[in-house]
Amino acid sequence: QVQLVEVGGGLVQSGGSLRLSCTASGRTWDRELMAWFRQAPGKEREFVAAITWSGLNTYYADSVKDRFTISRDNAKMTAFLQMNSLKPEDTSVYYCAAGPATAHITTSKGYVYWGQGTKVTVSS
Repeated sequence: QVQLVEVGGGLVQSGGSLRLSCTASGRTWDRELMAWFRQAPGKEREFVAAITWSGLNTYYADSVKDRFTISRDNAKMTAFLQMNSLKPEDTSVYYCAAGPATAHITTSKGYVYWGQGTKVTVSS
């Protein structure tokens, strides 16, 4: 079993930056695909970004491309999401997810483990 814990959310002004971290525990990672999703009130959970085990391949939703950067440190079993140029529409609860390397990257169904979420609020 793997537990994921996200930290780093908070309140920031439009144009500001935040860095989210997601640390895994419970067992050693085994080439998991790591991803970030987000869910705003009244909306469905949506894909934000994902990164493969090697870190060589990253994927982003169009809405965050060129503003957000996903990375990982496998030795520390931690994934990161650097969020720059934040907009009010980025306001959501952000969830970290881990799944097998074969998981479909942009849909939530393939991810097995989820964090509890961290809230990000961007004021205008």
